[in-house]
Amino acid sequence: MDDGGIPTTDDLNPARVARAQFESAVPYLAGLSDCDGWLEFLFQPERVTKVVLPVVMDDGCVHVFHGYRVLHSNARGPGKGGIRFHPAVDEDDVVALATWMTWKCALVDIPFGGAKGGVQCDARLLSMREKEALTRRFVIELGDEIGPHTDIPAPDLYTDSQTMAWVYDTYAMFHPGENCLPVVTGKPLDLGGSYGRETATALGGVFVLERIVELAMVPGLGTLEGAAVAIQGFGNAGANAATLLAGRGARVVAVSDSAGGIHDPDGLDLAAVAAAKSEHGTVTGYAGAKPLGPHELLEVPCDVLIPAAMESQITRANAARVDTRVVLELANGPTTPAADAILRERGIPVVPDILANAGGVVVSYFEWVQNLENRRWDERDVESRLKATMVQAVDTVATRRVAIREGFEAVRQSWRESHPGAASLPVPDLRTVAYVVAVGRCIRTVRERGIFP
Repeated sequence: MDDGGIPTTDDLNPARVARAQFESAVPYLAGLSDCDGWLEFLFQPERVTKVVLPVVMDDGCVHVFHGYRVLHSNARGPGKGGIRFHPAVDEDDVVALATWMTWKCALVDIPFGGAKGGVQCDARLLSMREKEALTRRFVIELGDEIGPHTDIPAPDLYTDSQTMAWVYDTYAMFHPGENCLPVVTGKPLDLGGSYGRETATALGGVFVLERIVELAMVPGLGTLEGAAVAIQGFGNAGANAATLLAGRGARVVAVSDSAGGIHDPDGLDLAAVAAAKSEHGTVTGYAGAKPLGPHELLEVPCDVLIPAAMESQITRANAARVDTRVVLELANGPTTPAADAILRERGIPVVPDILANAGGVVVSYFEWVQNLENRRWDERDVESRLKATMVQAVDTVATRRVAIREGFEAVRQSWRESHPGAASLPVPDLRTVAYVVAVGRCIRTVRERGIFP
């Protein structure tokens, strides 16, 4: 740590980042100082599965892929978490994502634990047939480690409703006569999918942002009308967030994808950006805006910065140049602990991923409930339930934030006495408060359940 409490190095390992974020909540979890074993038990993943996936490619050759599925916790309910197809997938990545899902589900108070899956591949280079074969092989290798009441997948990076249809169909082949629809969420509507699932992550994030602005938790930002928004990542979450915020009167001034970005301080024509993305495969095909490098967007002057791409994008190296009033994390793990500390020192609130992007898992829960009951809710019902859930989560964090800050000096003094020589506790930010709520709920659950035998 330096003198300001900012880490002097930036650890980009997602599993260690998840651990650091978890430990930030520990000083505020009363009654656990003499029972650290409960915390360690809660943090460790319950199951890590690694599988080898041979697939016959279109050229007739066999390619071997590596897949992972991690069940972090089922204390509060079945594991829940997406499947991603991406070259950066590895065990640490999937463990971190599953861990974040546990806290996310607890924070929005839905009866799921955390899980995650992934296959190390570049999905953009796979044909549709190859992607289907890879998906089905993955499901077969996982076997009954996934199931409607044990571990329920969903879409993630480079997977979609069609991928989830293959997951459902493959699982159903081995479970005839059962209601297999709840085994996976994010399915097409024809296969028991829910209205609102495609836009759920973005819409949930917008509801969170609106509520935080309404509660005056963002210095200098009293309304989204006219607010300048920059979005890193123009996939499902990023593109939908752009459209939803523009519909609320905001100006989307910059967007980017893996190839680069574009910036126009007067606001982008989102329909033209989407058309360019569809035609060229990247937003950089849009004419009439200043081109940006893939990471330059993070330094564009704006009122709302939305990282909606990958982990570890805002780091110690660039956090001092971030020029925004608030960061809304629609991606998982986009801000490192060192960057968090810098932004906190600069007075820039970060709305953490476990709150900001929880809309996806909330509507996944709604889909699961509908499948179990063999019912379908209409789109207005889904949206109203999503808004109520996200607003309640924000209000819980806001209330706990006030309570923690009121008792902060006593906690800090106790921490100094019990941890001589350790760095002083910083004033808790929104991420820390969200973790206090989420981890606290999980701790209560595991202690109430006990350990068998």
